[in-house]
Amino acid sequence: MPERVHKVTVRLTDKEYTRLLAKMNEVGVGSMSLYIRKMMLDGYCVKLKTDDFGEIVYLLRMCSNNLNQYAKKANAFGDVYASDIEDLKKRLDEIWGHTKSMMLAFSQIR
Repeated sequence: MPERVHKVTVRLTDKEYTRLLAKMNEVGVGSMSLYIRKMMLDGYCVKLKTDDFGEIVYLLRMCSNNLNQYAKKANAFGDVYASDIEDLKKRLDEIWGHTKSMMLAFSQIR
């Protein structure tokens, strides 16, 4: 990382300082220097909501578990029910739905 040798000083009113702290907390940045540098150079800070990632991971685990059960069933009996495959397709469609909505949200970040 390049050494930072130039210092910039900014004076703020109490109201501006409170607003700065609130915005830092909103995006989850703990370093004021990092936040101000990011805002000054790029004009924005982004905090990604990753709540859907947990849901996607859960759904993937469930699908993987079901797929393993279907594979065991197919190996043991040589047959898998169409309804089991249809259920797995529905779950995968649900995962894709969550994934698409997250990708759309990420693509809207400017």
